[in-house]
Amino acid sequence: MTDLRREITARSTLLDSFDDPADAETMLGLLRILYQAGRADLPLGRLFEGHVDALQIVNRYGDAKQRERAAAAVVGGGAFGVWNADLAGEPLRIDELRLTGGKSFASGAGLISHALVSVDVAGGRQLLLVDLARTPPQIDRTFWQVAGMQRSETHVVRWHDALVAAQDLIGAPGDYVREPWFSGGALRFAAVQAGGIAALLDHVASHLVATGRANDPHQAGRLAALYGLAEAAAGAIRTAATGWFADEASRLPLVAAARAAVYGAGGPAIELAEQAVGVQSLFAAHPLAAAITDLSMYLRQPAPDAQRMQVGAAIAAGTLTACL
Repeated sequence: MTDLRREITARSTLLDSFDDPADAETMLGLLRILYQAGRADLPLGRLFEGHVDALQIVNRYGDAKQRERAAAAVVGGGAFGVWNADLAGEPLRIDELRLTGGKSFASGAGLISHALVSVDVAGGRQLLLVDLARTPPQIDRTFWQVAGMQRSETHVVRWHDALVAAQDLIGAPGDYVREPWFSGGALRFAAVQAGGIAALLDHVASHLVATGRANDPHQAGRLAALYGLAEAAAGAIRTAATGWFADEASRLPLVAAARAAVYGAGGPAIELAEQAVGVQSLFAAHPLAAAITDLSMYLRQPAPDAQRMQVGAAIAAGTLTACL
């Protein structure tokens, strides 16, 4: 078992349950666990968020036996993920319980034990929980040649005429994209990203203190600015988590606002961190180097402009407004 998988299993013990949060306190508790995972290690945070996502989906749409099997697998050291991105030209298909085709951006391939995968069937997108030891895919590791997040093991996977079981089918066609959980789930990865921004603050502060430069007025100003960006990102996550249970109409706009706030804070935070530490931040051995490249990669979630458009529309409609 790899170190990352052990850490995913260990952090699973911090979760009260695998159910969807039932109130703001539970939601904030979950997001803080994800935030701390991202603050410690962004590839870990990315994989742990996928683990949480998969288990929540199984608990939301699966039957009692499927929920029990998933929980038992975690107790036994299992790690879960969600593989939804279709492989261009080779979408994953199911025919008489046999899988053929592939998935791209399959994070944790070769590391996790179970993958929740999606296939198109009559009626919509169908989910299957694949035991990767029983139904292993072919893993193409030539795809993931990237500057950051290498350790997330995000590869291309393929199956050819691979047999699955009827009990692997989770929920009904169309369940996966049901709102508000489909779009609202983005709040989880935004919390991990916000933790990555806080990690920049941690690494810069440690470096400046260790080198005796923290009292320089320019560096103190950079630390203050970094703190402001980290707090703005975390604050947007808190606001969305609290608002989730306050007003259904504002749920998804608040999640979009949190995504936009984290994205908007991440770029300036990276620039400040590089200015504060200088050329040493580019040395592979410096902890800031991985923190910067991992965050740069992980921030590139799809459709940032669409998130801002959603927020703007909600403001114009009177659904969102600034308050204290």
